[in-house]
Amino acid sequence: MSSEASVPGPAGHSEDLPAEALAVVAHAAGDLRVRTVPLPVPAPDSAVVRIAFGGICGSDLHYWKHGAAGESVLKGPMVLGHEVVGTVVRSAADGSGPAAGTPVAVHPATPGGAGARYPADRPNLSPGCTYLGSAARFPHTDGAFARHAVLPSRMLRPLPQTLPLRTAALVEPASVAWHAVSRAGDLRGKRVLVVGAGPIGALAVAVCRRAGASDITAVDLHRKPLEIAAGLGATRTIEAGSDDAAARIAAVEADVVLESSGSARGLASAVSGAMRGGRVVMVGLLPSGNQPVPVSLAITRELELVGSFRFNDEIDDVIAALADGSLAVDGVITHGFAAADALEAFEVAADASVSGKVLLEF
Repeated sequence: MSSEASVPGPAGHSEDLPAEALAVVAHAAGDLRVRTVPLPVPAPDSAVVRIAFGGICGSDLHYWKHGAAGESVLKGPMVLGHEVVGTVVRSAADGSGPAAGTPVAVHPATPGGAGARYPADRPNLSPGCTYLGSAARFPHTDGAFARHAVLPSRMLRPLPQTLPLRTAALVEPASVAWHAVSRAGDLRGKRVLVVGAGPIGALAVAVCRRAGASDITAVDLHRKPLEIAAGLGATRTIEAGSDDAAARIAAVEADVVLESSGSARGLASAVSGAMRGGRVVMVGLLPSGNQPVPVSLAITRELELVGSFRFNDEIDDVIAALADGSLAVDGVITHGFAAADALEAFEVAADASVSGKVLLEF
């Protein structure tokens, strides 16, 4: 467990903090450890946050299973986790960010870099953008699956006291879904198809419902995620493995399709399920390299294929919608495990037939 030696703090901040924090660390493929790591000395513009909950993301699972998430390959141990919420226990010395005692969600991105053009109002596309718990660069960017985390104050978003931290643990993935739905355009009165009803797809269903979609069909290989999607507002569900699934998907003729499975077969289903002149938003991250997708069908139907990657300031809208109750997403959470039981939690999270969003409790 953690040592109780104090981390040096600025004047006026007398709370003693542990010199180490219990953390969930990926060392290599198949090598996940719960161990203590040193707590960095905070920079003037960084705060110390006591983490309450962390949601296990697909990228966390990839680092555990394969030692890589896409082209981001582990070259050394890395603390996982970017879907985290907690409470500030030491505010930034320069006076920026929330005060001690403030519950916060975390925006895990650090935009930046040069060498490629991108719209100034879309920093998620900046070429040097880093993310908590990412091995895209070396040294890796540690995540925040830890009892205490030192985080730049600009990442912290204050939460209303009335919003439970357990619910707020969904802020980051819900922001990904919100950004994807915003890429779809006005959904009022529209027919929507969501391919892949894992946590992001299920959250997209909830956001689509809030956005006024009149009909929402969810598709998945497993019954459990379809049950979750139905509870969040899907009006119809289709099991992708059933004999008539292909015909039923094609019959949807959706105005907008959100592809969140991250598979070539899912994208093919999205193309077939869109109406002529419809829009397909690709939020699921497919493997790098060429993919077998029926692009000719997209051409002859004049479909709009639109990418969606992470999010920007939508996190503020998500927090407001969770706080006022207009976005109800608690049904996405199916399991909670103590951080010490992280390996069991990861095993459950990897089985989409039994779980939705799995939380670690710190």
